[in-house]
Amino acid sequence: MKHVLIAASLALACTSPWAQDAKEPTRQQTRMAECNKKAADLKGEERKAFMKDCLTDKRKAQQDKMKACNAEAGALKGDERKAFMSQCLKKS
Repeated sequence: MKHVLIAASLALACTSPWAQDAKEPTRQQTRMAECNKKAADLKGEERKAFMKDCLTDKRKAQQDKMKACNAEAGALKGDERKAFMSQCLKKS
């Protein structure tokens, strides 16, 4: 009887909410799921190209563009710099 109680206690301990903590998906995992849904009907190279583009970190591209525009802006100040940066960042 004592062994049955110990076994039951262990079984309950293993099924506690802490034992089955579900982790939130990472940003990359979420993006992968979204891209997979969008690419459901694509095949082969077309799918590969789409997934590569879809999974590219758009913020990194924006940061690189910002760095390049800052370098081009050089010594511009005030409204002139603001206008230049706006135009530069809108370019593709």
